[in-house]
Amino acid sequence: MPVLAAALLWSTAAAAQTPATAPGASGFPWPEGARAAVSLTFDDARPSQVDVGLPIFDRHGVKVTFFLVPSNAEQRLAGWKKAAAAGHEIGNHSLDHPCTGNFAWARHKALEDYTLERMRPQLLDANARLRDLLGVTPEVFAYPCGQTFVGRGLDTRSYVPLVAATFVAGRGWLGEAPNDPERCDLAQVLGMEMDGKDFEQVRPLLEQARQARSWLVLAGHDIGEPGVQTTRVGLLEKLLPYLRDPANGFWTAPMGTVAHAIRRVRAGKEERP
Repeated sequence: MPVLAAALLWSTAAAAQTPATAPGASGFPWPEGARAAVSLTFDDARPSQVDVGLPIFDRHGVKVTFFLVPSNAEQRLAGWKKAAAAGHEIGNHSLDHPCTGNFAWARHKALEDYTLERMRPQLLDANARLRDLLGVTPEVFAYPCGQTFVGRGLDTRSYVPLVAATFVAGRGWLGEAPNDPERCDLAQVLGMEMDGKDFEQVRPLLEQARQARSWLVLAGHDIGEPGVQTTRVGLLEKLLPYLRDPANGFWTAPMGTVAHAIRRVRAGKEERP
């Protein structure tokens, strides 16, 4: 399908799912007079994120969130220290990246075989390890494979409460819409894929977020030329200046920064008589 046709189809589908003005979010007071918030996030601590991505983000003056698996971060430790020192957010992506055993590569760490007691160290030990490596304690979490359960069948349990008790926010994967800041569960923030897409394909999502005054969280993996689970350099070179232009109305900040801002607004409303 041609890129333009795909973008138009996506835009039409997005418009069908979300009203042009979302009642709950229409008046949300984003900082700097912005009409919407955008967070760029990347998973797994892949080498291309520091080798290719970091110079691009720093050149454009955009701070992003990197969700790290500690053992992967050790492969580019100097680069990750540089990222943290530059003000990019370091998030937690678990200690061992457990996912469903339906993936052959995850069968030795299948979520179906986990319990909540076994899952807790995946969060806490990863935080401790990243603190030792980089001197920062993550405040945000990304669910490996976007999956939020442990166990199987009648014994299935959600580990969202563990994330809610440990982090300011948790992000999913392959979400279908931006987040309503008035209503979203910060422990289950929707993350929308930006891997494999051009700017023309992402732009309808930006417009959807701007119209609804919502929070768009984009999620990617590798950074480079077109490939599997790769955010394209061409996308970033168009997207970052677009987000930085005040005329477009976006507040671009790491995920934890936006989550804290949402919490402050919600707390202020609760305190009003």
